Amino acid sequence: MKPLMRRIFVVLISVLTLGLYIPPAHVDTEAAEKKEITDAGHLNEPSVVEDDQQMLPDVLTEDRDEDPFRSITEEAFARTEAKMGPRIMEKVDDELSEVIFPEMEKVMVDLLSNTDEEHVPYMKITEDPAPGYGERMFNLYNGHTDEEIARFHVRRDKRPGEGYWFNFHYHLKEDAYAKHHEIGEIYWEKNTPPKWMS
Repeated sequence: MKPLMRRIFVVLISVLTLGLYIPPAHVDTEAAEKKEITDAGHLNEPSVVEDDQQMLPDVLTEDRDEDPFRSITEEAFARTEAKMGPRIMEKVDDELSEVIFPEMEKVMVDLLSNTDEEHVPYMKITEDPAPGYGERMFNLYNGHTDEEIARFHVRRDKRPGEGYWFNFHYHLKEDAYAKHHEIGEIYWEKNTPPKWMS
């Protein structure tokens, strides 16, 4: 009877404690190094807001009143680079900046110039590119009315005998986002490219 009671006790303890302790999702591994003590003996820790602002590129924190066309296109470039991820960017960076970015800039300027001047300062870029194998890089929308203007995507195409290509395109609200409007293509290689944002 003693072994049976021991087994029951172990099972009860494991059932009771299962799920009661969940570690925090945002553990900072360098927390001890970041803490500073001032002369008054108070503990100074950097705030989360300061850390987030330091991680944002300068493009996103600039004043958009200077030139909304330039700031939106630079923000679009930053989102595109974020979508590609460092593993892909190290191989296609030159082609991206020589072929895709100039064409994307022409498209963005064209879309913004076709928009009413009063709506241009409200134009924004979404901040969440699709990870994994999703196509979405960013969407251009009116932040005042939350109306989408265009969706910018990148797709990986495998062509028999050639290998993988990155196909950059966009969709417009005018045709219900059905038609692909080409921006350009970049050759990867015959090996499978890594997932986006990796």
